[in-house]
Amino acid sequence: MTQRGGDDQIDFGFRTPPRRRKPRLGRPPKRTSGVPHLPRRVQARYPLHVTLRVRPEVWQLRSRRCFSVLERAFRAATGKLDTRLAHFSVQHNHVHMLVETRDARALARAVQGMCIRMAKGVNRVMNGRKGTVFADRYHSRPLRTPTEVRRALVYVLNNGRKHFAQRGHRLSPGWMDEYASGAWFDGWTVPVTAPAGSPPVTPPATWLLTTGWRERGGGPIRRDEMPA
Repeated sequence: MTQRGGDDQIDFGFRTPPRRRKPRLGRPPKRTSGVPHLPRRVQARYPLHVTLRVRPEVWQLRSRRCFSVLERAFRAATGKLDTRLAHFSVQHNHVHMLVETRDARALARAVQGMCIRMAKGVNRVMNGRKGTVFADRYHSRPLRTPTEVRRALVYVLNNGRKHFAQRGHRLSPGWMDEYASGAWFDGWTVPVTAPAGSPPVTPPATWLLTTGWRERGGGPIRRDEMPA
């Protein structure tokens, strides 16, 4: 017998059984990317830092065979008025891109088109593998200030240098990542001559990605400048 509020109450030992949760119906949720399904905030005046990640079973992308597939997809994306691919960097299991786009729908269509083209080519390289190559959802972040844009440029173009440094490799100050678009970048402190032929990137058009980062973000970028 227990005392509650001065009244005698008898505890008979009965307990209400916990309610069982009904099994989830339909297709199981995808969790390969770790990116939450939130509305994307896209405005035409702000460049975007977009990251694509491959599935764990996919070969590493920093090989000439895989990179040639991705580069062809980048070239196919150039000239599209709705979305411009300005810079990129291909790492072992992910791809960084700086893009300009009109709105969220245009971005989604452009990324989807590139992913489909790249997946078909990578699957052919992987001895006829079938199925998706990239994680179910990509990450995108708007760059709203000149400082943010400059940091993103350093991060994308010198991302390969960062990964080599993390593995203990020392690179020369003039080293340039052959799996990134640095050869077509005109913002280095020491200018480089772009390769002959059509580039796999499109010249940017927003003020932030053309002029803003140079004049108000910190100026030209060194080839040995480490990403934050």
